[in-house]
Amino acid sequence: MVKRRIAVLFGGRSAEHEISCLSARSVIDALDTARNDVLAIGITRDGRWHVLPGPPALPSETGRMPEVTSSSGPAAELVEREGVGELALADGSRAPIDVVFPVLHGPHGEDGAVQGLLQLVGVPYVGAGVLGSALGLDKAVQKVLFAAAGLPVVPHEIVREPAWREDPEGARARIEALGYPVFTKPATLGSSVGITKVDGRQELDAGMEEAFRYAAKAVVEHGIEPIHEIECAVLGNDDPVASLAGEIVPRRAFYDYEAKYLDEQGAELVIPARIGPAVQERVQRMAVAAFLAVECAGMARVDFFLRGDDELWLNELNTIPGFTSISMYPKLWEASGLSYPDLVERLIDLAIERHRVERTKDVRVRELQGDAGS
Repeated sequence: MVKRRIAVLFGGRSAEHEISCLSARSVIDALDTARNDVLAIGITRDGRWHVLPGPPALPSETGRMPEVTSSSGPAAELVEREGVGELALADGSRAPIDVVFPVLHGPHGEDGAVQGLLQLVGVPYVGAGVLGSALGLDKAVQKVLFAAAGLPVVPHEIVREPAWREDPEGARARIEALGYPVFTKPATLGSSVGITKVDGRQELDAGMEEAFRYAAKAVVEHGIEPIHEIECAVLGNDDPVASLAGEIVPRRAFYDYEAKYLDEQGAELVIPARIGPAVQERVQRMAVAAFLAVECAGMARVDFFLRGDDELWLNELNTIPGFTSISMYPKLWEASGLSYPDLVERLIDLAIERHRVERTKDVRVRELQGDAGS
């Protein structure tokens, strides 16, 4: 068997840098080395690429969160040669790449920027394309598309930072019409970074300022209470399928950054979710509909709120969900019969399938252009 060279890409310039490193470690550990040669490519906080000698270290091994720095390994860059993506190393050597597995969370990695680079050099990559990635990261645009697709979205307001600065009272009035509590969050970030639960006007300004630390646009959502937090994983390209639904029971005020990634006791993950068959079917159907609405591919985790027995609201979609050992996306697929290693291999296969289809279409377009010009 000829091994495939898989480049796992992680770190990056967003506030989710450390989480990306943790996710990458789990992906690298799961890859079958009998079938794949694995390159661990870390991106520093200033955007420089480095080839690491191995996967990023875990906090349990070093006592601190992982980080990619200029001393992590030799510098490298992605280049194209004769239609094939290659990694050019600082010593002048080159390594062809068969598939890139981006495990990048947030801006400059999950928003279509890296996907555009990979598209240009012609290398297959796991996950959504340029458009799907851009739409998937922007939670404000997501909600517009979900509503247009007839999906019930959480009552919310979109507040841009200039509007907040110029007319804070007007913005406060729109937000307070939702009713407290509300959650303020950056529109283009994940992992619960920058999210604040706001129980009243006295806390609103601080919540908005925290959101604007990370993005120029904030989403303010009505805090539906009491609720169950439901999540569903989606896998596929043109004909995606949904996993069993799972339920998150936070042991904090909400499912925050620490509960997601640092504190194994921060939340209870209940899989399958404690919902009836009819609601389970609705969650799966809506998850696939949300996946298609934002032009997603490969994978996504779709998050819902459930109030009572059947009042279901779509919250948001994540195109590169967390892949750590305690993350919901792989756990949901494991409960649905697909192990973590098999899930990673399936995502790589989906990337290759999509790339093959896109290249075939590119060839046909060039042929048509040639015929038109002759």
